[in-house]
Amino acid sequence: MRLDKFVCKSTRLNREEAVVVIGAGKVAVNGSVVVDAGAQVHESNCIVFQGGCLKPRPFRYLLLNKPKNTLCSNVDGDHPSIFNLLDVEYPHELHIAGRLDADTTGLVLITDDGRWSFNVFNPKYHCQKVYRVRLRDSIEGEHKGEIDKQLVTRFKQGLELPGETKPTLPAKMAYVSEREVLLTISEGRYHQVKRMFATVGNRVVGLHRERVGSIECDVPCGEWRYLSDEEVEGFGFSPFSELDNRL
Repeated sequence: MRLDKFVCKSTRLNREEAVVVIGAGKVAVNGSVVVDAGAQVHESNCIVFQGGCLKPRPFRYLLLNKPKNTLCSNVDGDHPSIFNLLDVEYPHELHIAGRLDADTTGLVLITDDGRWSFNVFNPKYHCQKVYRVRLRDSIEGEHKGEIDKQLVTRFKQGLELPGETKPTLPAKMAYVSEREVLLTISEGRYHQVKRMFATVGNRVVGLHRERVGSIECDVPCGEWRYLSDEEVEGFGFSPFSELDNRL
């Protein structure tokens, strides 16, 4: 973690104020004054400011059911930011893990733990994301009520998306109705679900993320909750196992 971020997370200083006090030589790391705000530090270091050893606030992990026409951004733009829906302290410390398009709804994870969010959406962990997809055209197969088996096979084998050299990783499709499916993917390329269906000649007209890993989108639209410790640790890796010196 950067030193200025550590100071912010341990005090009421904002990033600009933290940079100033660090540059003024008012912060020491393990007994030595450090004036580089970008210096990498670890939670186990003794970081002293104003005579006391700083202790960062615990990391926070939130789940939000994102409404349509909102932005996965910390600030408003063409649509309002989803951060307007949160009632928490220090919202500027939080970031969004696994952003959704403005017109996409469903599960969004929000945290101030950069290592955890990096690992959740790191392709090497193959974290599965489940989307409910509404389509323009019917995808029924030969028998009514069955999804086109050839299409299922194509998604399972991987699709070559325009402008990309590697096919998508295997995806699982489950039938809901003639124009609705559940799609499970384990990567997060740009507009991936929409591009996958465009590649096979269809069009996504509604997209909702229902699950990430074992975490279900179980709150009403526009509402949020904190994740339990079991949910945070349930992705098959330790939140503190990697990237100690990168974030």
